[in-house]
Amino acid sequence: MAVVSRASGPDWWKRAVVYQIYPRSFADSDGDGIGDLRGIISRLDHLARLGVDVIWLSPVYPSPQDDNGYDISDYQGIEPVFGTLSDFDELLAGVHDRGMRLVMDLVVNHTSDEHPWFVESRADPAGPRRDWYWWRGARPGMAPGAPGAEPTNWASFFSGPAWEFDEASGEYYLHLFSRKQPDLNWENPDVRQAVYAMMRWWLDRGVDGFRMDVINMISKQLPLADGPVTHGVLGDGSALFQCGPRIHEFLQEMHEQVFAGRPEHVLTVGEMPGVTVEEAVLFTDPQRREVDMVFQFEHVSLDQGPGGKWDIRPLRLLDLKASLGRWQAGLAERGWNSLYWDNHDQPRAVSRFGDDGRYRTESAKMLATVLHLHRGTPYIYQGEELGMTNVPFAGPEDFRDIESVNYYASAVAGGADPAAVLAALRPLSRDNARTPMHWDDSPAAGFSTGEPWIAVNPNYPQINARAQVDDPDSVFSHYRSVIALRHAEPAIVDGDFTMLLPDDPTVYAFTRSLAGTTLLVVANFSGDPVPAPVPEAAQWAAAEFVLGNYPAPDPAPDPAPPTLLLAPWEARVYRRVE
Repeated sequence: MAVVSRASGPDWWKRAVVYQIYPRSFADSDGDGIGDLRGIISRLDHLARLGVDVIWLSPVYPSPQDDNGYDISDYQGIEPVFGTLSDFDELLAGVHDRGMRLVMDLVVNHTSDEHPWFVESRADPAGPRRDWYWWRGARPGMAPGAPGAEPTNWASFFSGPAWEFDEASGEYYLHLFSRKQPDLNWENPDVRQAVYAMMRWWLDRGVDGFRMDVINMISKQLPLADGPVTHGVLGDGSALFQCGPRIHEFLQEMHEQVFAGRPEHVLTVGEMPGVTVEEAVLFTDPQRREVDMVFQFEHVSLDQGPGGKWDIRPLRLLDLKASLGRWQAGLAERGWNSLYWDNHDQPRAVSRFGDDGRYRTESAKMLATVLHLHRGTPYIYQGEELGMTNVPFAGPEDFRDIESVNYYASAVAGGADPAAVLAALRPLSRDNARTPMHWDDSPAAGFSTGEPWIAVNPNYPQINARAQVDDPDSVFSHYRSVIALRHAEPAIVDGDFTMLLPDDPTVYAFTRSLAGTTLLVVANFSGDPVPAPVPEAAQWAAAEFVLGNYPAPDPAPDPAPPTLLLAPWEARVYRRVE
């Protein structure tokens, strides 16, 4: 069994590489078509061989599964379809035995409407838990339950109003996401104390940290008010609930009451839609004791137009470089960033940013090289290390994700052309990331002996782990090399970042420098050979070639040419030591 070296020291998380598991789709041990904890246990050696340091586990708590586990009905248990607490303890021990850490997904902006807290809140308007959630009466002058009578005009992220009318009490409750995901009222100190107690319980069990789902939405601006109209009669309330007035206070309180004083550093990752670079510096400044790093969305919104997520536009490399470069510069002195191309909420990286056809292997390797050489902690989403691609969804019946299902129904009901709606869903639906992991070329890709809960991508016979793990030229092997380089080269973790060729439409180039060592990363984001006129190209051509996704280039002639010539989707890393 391969064993990875567990990252250690006070800033171990800066040197770490994180691997995200979406349990429902990773590995099924009992043939019911749904991934589970024992399935993950059976595949831990795959992750150890890859070389990652941290496993981020998407929610495995009891849940009605309205939003695939992000609607939690019990924070201190395990969803039976995934296994038991005993299975979880075995998984945690297996992770630790292999020198890795385990991070839980923490969803505390909202609960399920089936959580006992909300059941009690809903049942008794005069009870002590009523104020644990956001309850409001109808808009002044309007009848409760009438169209447009919602307390504010906010739109839900999952279509429709963000308020649900409760006939029994005549009031509405807030749900920024599904109507089955009511928002917790963090203004109530009892709510915060209950959350902190639950977090301490998991840490005492041995968990190594938390990835905090939409954590910058827990503070709402009071009084709750309308946002600018953006969806017909519905408005965008994000400015009123993202990074609200008490968010820093809440996170500092959480740190003090949950994380401070523990013998080992607890990894804290804040997922923060809409966060700015300037806000991220505050959230991740170690002196402020809030979170270690942020998960931001700017770079994965660049292919979306003013109409929102489903208003798809071509991605311009200039925009991508400007965005990632701005975050590198903004967090250079203080703070830390998460680095990712995809996750359970994003389509497959090689389909979105690369070429999932002729140059799938080359572009998948290129994307890994570019991302992991930035400053920040890189994340790998399950299957990314194989170059898994988006799915050819044939029709609306193929989708399972609530966001996609609701959007299709809402858009078609509103008069949109069904074919046009499908054309928007296919490239960006979250279901692209949620189809089963490809383990081998057997039926169901080795994911399950039963029928998977969502169809397997039909290209699994060509793209699977068994075909790659022993192939030195595979995407998997390249990820191993990139991870090993990050572990071995301090300049990648701590070095200065300098963007080169910011106005080049096809070449992404930058340097990382630390204590006399400089790395050059140069990559071609196109399917054509291109020159890369980086400064001092001749000297770089003669430098040490460290890593690439093509065979090492021939030694540079003397004199060397004034530019580097890159093959389609090629990436190279050079090193010079003064």
